[in-house]
Amino acid sequence: MRPPRSGPRDASRSALLSFVTIAVTTGALVLTPQPVGADPKPPVREGSSLPQGAAKAPASAAERALTAPVTELSDTRGYPREQVLSPDPVNPADKSIKLGLTPYHAIAPKLNELQRLGDRVSVEVAGRSAGGHRLYLVTVTAPESARQARAQNRMRELIESAPKSAAKDPAVRKTYKTPVFFNNNIHGNEWEGTDAALGLIESLATADDKRTTSLLAHSRLYFNITANPDGRIAGTRANANGFDLNRDFVTASQPEARAMRQIEIDKQPAVMLDLHGYVNGTLIEPTTPPHGENYEYDLFLKNTYANALGMESAVNGLGYTPEKDGVDPAQIPFRDSEEGWDDWPPVFTPQYAAFHGTVAAHTVEIPLAVNNEEYDQLPVTELRRRSAINVDVAGAAMRATLDFVRAHRSSLVADQIEVFRRGATGAAQVPVSEETVPGVPGIGPEDVYTTEFPRAYVIPAGTAQRSATAAARLVDHLLANDVRVTRATQGFRLGGRSYAKGSYVVDMRQPKRGLANVLLADGRDISDKVSVMYDISGWSLGRLWGASVERVVGGRLSAVHTRPVTAAARVGYVAPRGELRLRLDSPQEIAALNSLLKDGVSVRQAADGSALVPGSARRRAKSLATSYDVAFDATRTTRGTPLHRVRVAAAVTAGELFALREMNFDVVPVSTAVLNAGFDWAKTDVLFVSSGLSYGGLNASARTALDGFLAGGHGFVGRGSAGAALSTAAGLLKATAVEGNGDANGVVRVVNSGGAVTGGAPGHSFVYAPVWFTGLGPEVTVEQSYATGNPLVSGHWRPLADGTGGPAAAAGQASVVSGPHTVLFGTEPLFRDHPKGEFPQMGRALLSVF
Repeated sequence: MRPPRSGPRDASRSALLSFVTIAVTTGALVLTPQPVGADPKPPVREGSSLPQGAAKAPASAAERALTAPVTELSDTRGYPREQVLSPDPVNPADKSIKLGLTPYHAIAPKLNELQRLGDRVSVEVAGRSAGGHRLYLVTVTAPESARQARAQNRMRELIESAPKSAAKDPAVRKTYKTPVFFNNNIHGNEWEGTDAALGLIESLATADDKRTTSLLAHSRLYFNITANPDGRIAGTRANANGFDLNRDFVTASQPEARAMRQIEIDKQPAVMLDLHGYVNGTLIEPTTPPHGENYEYDLFLKNTYANALGMESAVNGLGYTPEKDGVDPAQIPFRDSEEGWDDWPPVFTPQYAAFHGTVAAHTVEIPLAVNNEEYDQLPVTELRRRSAINVDVAGAAMRATLDFVRAHRSSLVADQIEVFRRGATGAAQVPVSEETVPGVPGIGPEDVYTTEFPRAYVIPAGTAQRSATAAARLVDHLLANDVRVTRATQGFRLGGRSYAKGSYVVDMRQPKRGLANVLLADGRDISDKVSVMYDISGWSLGRLWGASVERVVGGRLSAVHTRPVTAAARVGYVAPRGELRLRLDSPQEIAALNSLLKDGVSVRQAADGSALVPGSARRRAKSLATSYDVAFDATRTTRGTPLHRVRVAAAVTAGELFALREMNFDVVPVSTAVLNAGFDWAKTDVLFVSSGLSYGGLNASARTALDGFLAGGHGFVGRGSAGAALSTAAGLLKATAVEGNGDANGVVRVVNSGGAVTGGAPGHSFVYAPVWFTGLGPEVTVEQSYATGNPLVSGHWRPLADGTGGPAAAAGQASVVSGPHTVLFGTEPLFRDHPKGEFPQMGRALLSVF
């Protein structure tokens, strides 16, 4: 379930792959060879696999305007595509066992057994988890010849890339198999979706009734058996890296999220369920306002509400009651709640799926809690009773969804085509109303959310680009999300501005315009729309990833000469002579710097925060320029402050720990308990605290050791109220931390001082429970302040009931301050490994305080 809130794959740039261009003329497909740059993943082969063809290339890029990889179109495999999965070691500590559910090590044998039941079940390994466990994707469909499978691939590509032709194509209407996706166990300690999926697959594998045979003849059903095997085994919500995977779809920092993203791109489901727990009675989307303004909500609401009614009927029809079983009737938030379960951010699986053409996507929260304190405190018999009911409920929701797909196959595909048609043609969104979305009662003005799409976004090249490294990373991330990007082959003017050759252009007349806009747009201040938000409310990659991004409202794109790209151009460079300068404006540059320091290279920090590297390290710099895609420019500046490799003791969130390691810091996690047990500070240079460490909670010896460390000239970096509290308790800086509304979050405007910590930093940052600093002592320097006026650009930030804690109170106040060996942040520059452009502020702080 969604609990109370708590604290990229870069596209391959090298190998060339032969693609075929699909030219759509009067609905026909004409195949022509064309080279493009994208490197497909090799197929995953188990030790005793049956023969397999090549895997599909990662979807990305403008070539998909009307192209598909040869590995897809020439794939000689039909269905089934069976393989024998090697077994995993038996793990008696798997937390599923206590609940009477399927432990992870039993899944591979079970899938082998299911494949042997007939010719409908196929298994592939979609990737591996952060902890190294296989992610199993099962396809259930009627057998297909190789020719039929190729035809399905072509029709799927036609639906996205030529939706007007697809809408008229009789083959699509008659023979295209509706893709359906069941995602299970994304939160590791919400187990039962996996077992319901295995039971349903077994039933579908052998059933010979007309309803099943008709369903499988007209659909492909995809099951992600467990999206989070690490958490399933350990009984944790998060994966092995400590990440909530159902918050990672904007960033896709985790391998599991990237695997799910690729399933969405490759399979293009029209319908999906994401099975969660635990909310009693069973909670079934659609949600309350605010609704995501970038997707075609009229189509989404129509289908999601209709399917929700069917799932509600099926779940209630199981006959469980509050009195006898402790199970309340199902609920649909859109109908039954005022607010609190929104679908605003694209970080949740169903909301992200909507941008890939899924027109009915649901979170389903099954009813009876068996995790956390219930897991530890309830008798095994009660836990197993609850789990059995939950499996039953999840199965009912799945079966009802299949009934919905069987009954509405044609209209679901037609609505998916319409989503892509609107994007490709620049058609206006359709505001929801009882007229535009018939059959959904209670639609009011509070449900109307639309946006104005720009004509294009430009990611400039040359002097107009703040960071070429950040721009390349952003472009690769857009491509990995199946957003189409082109690159200018000569300079141009657009929207009244001039741009250099090599600038990237994101034409917003593309099938997945909603995803392009949700990633690049500023977003919206929705503080006045609802009193509280479920999770983050602002997330702009255009503002937070460190690249200059321009929104273009008008202009003739037809006059701009561009070519499609499948990967950003390399920007790594080393000046051929002289001393070198490495800008520290991206995580990659901080990582490269840390690598130099690890190798013992004498690096200095200039007054503007950049790193000065001796020309004698040119050979090493060339290697790093290639591996991190960063530029070492020539410089005549040689004076600066010496930098040293630092070892960081970190009491931080999982996202912050991940980001620190991404920047190549040497990090050891600490906490109040770790320090109280006796911590050796001898090899530590800097302490970073944002959570999990309380000065008041330390015992006498731990406090003495910490005081000695801080008094010895070592560094301290604090973030948020926890970091500021430790600074105050230890007497480090005279600065009073003022806590804003704890529910506030979003993108804010900031003013940077130009010093070593924030020099050259973006003019935007991210906050989550914002903090600012007042009462500053003479030793304190303001590194960054919240902008005057209303600093909130997008998100949700209201004053508290007494009028304090709002953005007006924060305006003009210090957001980042420093003093002797200390830096304090009131912003969240490493939040969930997301705001990439803000990472260097933390990196510079850690390097400069020691």
